[in-house]
Amino acid sequence: MKTTRVESDLLGELQVPVNAYYGVQTQRAINNFKISTSKLSDYPEFVKGLAVVKWAAAKTNFELNVLDEKIYKVIADVCQEILDGKLHDEFPVDMIQGGAGTSVNMNANEVIANRAIEILGFEKGDYTHCSPNDHVNLSQSTNDAYPTALKVAVFEMNKKVVAKLELLVKGFEAKAVEFENIIKMGRTQLQDAVPMTLGQEFGGFAFTLKKEIAALNQASQAFLEVNMGATAIGTGLNAVPGYADLCAKNMALLMKEPVTSAENLVEATSDTSGFVAYSGVLKKVAIKLSKICNDLRLLSSGPRTGLNEIQLPPMQPGSSIMPGKVNPVIPEVVNQVCFKVIGNDMTITMASEAAQLQLNVMEPVLAHTLMESMIWMENAMQTLVEKCVVGIKANVEHNKELVLGSIGIVTALNPYIGYKASTKIAKEALESGRGVYELVLEHNLLTKEKLDEILDPKHMLAPHTI
Repeated sequence: MKTTRVESDLLGELQVPVNAYYGVQTQRAINNFKISTSKLSDYPEFVKGLAVVKWAAAKTNFELNVLDEKIYKVIADVCQEILDGKLHDEFPVDMIQGGAGTSVNMNANEVIANRAIEILGFEKGDYTHCSPNDHVNLSQSTNDAYPTALKVAVFEMNKKVVAKLELLVKGFEAKAVEFENIIKMGRTQLQDAVPMTLGQEFGGFAFTLKKEIAALNQASQAFLEVNMGATAIGTGLNAVPGYADLCAKNMALLMKEPVTSAENLVEATSDTSGFVAYSGVLKKVAIKLSKICNDLRLLSSGPRTGLNEIQLPPMQPGSSIMPGKVNPVIPEVVNQVCFKVIGNDMTITMASEAAQLQLNVMEPVLAHTLMESMIWMENAMQTLVEKCVVGIKANVEHNKELVLGSIGIVTALNPYIGYKASTKIAKEALESGRGVYELVLEHNLLTKEKLDEILDPKHMLAPHTI
């Protein structure tokens, strides 16, 4: 029984697995690009993005009378199958490749063509009935189809990233409410500052992340402007008049989003700054998230010789040599994800900068790196909220003791006894080990009643009239 079929291209003949829906150019990419462990099939949104592009292109070509209705309908049927999750294992090309994404584009063209041929009742590889180039890739080039499919993918993936970010924000907001009456000591430069509540601290975590939801959604809007119809360099060679605008409209119908054609197709074909801008926002989220995880590790440090203000859920034993040790493994792993995303942003920046003349040939590494960052962040945020944030507990009495024993509360006395006297009290308390409270009374700086009123921690949590 035959296990391969013979297909040919510019470079000659090549054996292709007989049951494969992909063809000769995909097989060459499989043979040539053994670089990463990531395949196109690992990114289903990208595969679906290709299906959206090919469906919209076929519909546009049919409506402009350059594609037969029978071939259009069978291409549309295959694209629907791909959108339904079928045939994804037929996209085996390495995500890192030369050729500006040509292998990805041809992988899609060949799979769609061969499945269409099969539906029409013929043998795979008989491209007289449906050609990867003449029919599926009609009025297109890799240089408009590939970046447009990537934009579709990232736009859809952003919805998942935002959903996980919203989940994390809600987790911190719930803790802010739970901890709203727990007094603790605020710190600046790792030194005692002034009192606050643990709820205020967690509310700050929630708010700083919440601001980035709008930023991510705003950045993703750039992906709704596409360069379909640009073909090779933006001049629209081999596309009929009206193709660009109509293809964008057909994409809008398929995606149910306001897709538009780029104002300048030459510029849009070489420009990848939208991906850089989105990666920049994602990097900002990573920076904020890493800072929060640093804080969680500091606040839970101890349990006997650290801050020990909160308890993180114990997830696993922390040492192969130290019995009883439990480490903050969830914040630690999220920190590492953030480092990766921050580093990936530099790769994306350099890949975008590498555009030359009318094309950016480095889009494959940009695509792989950006989608990797999005997936890692999505997983990290869900892990953090489910395995850490929801289970955080406060050490209430310990927090209160730290406030009452802190020299930092002397700051509240500045408006009443002056900065110089407050400094003197703070210095004496530090040197003697005695409390601020007793020293103020000993020096007759304030009455006990007034001092009790001023140093009530609850009165130091917000602005008030002196």
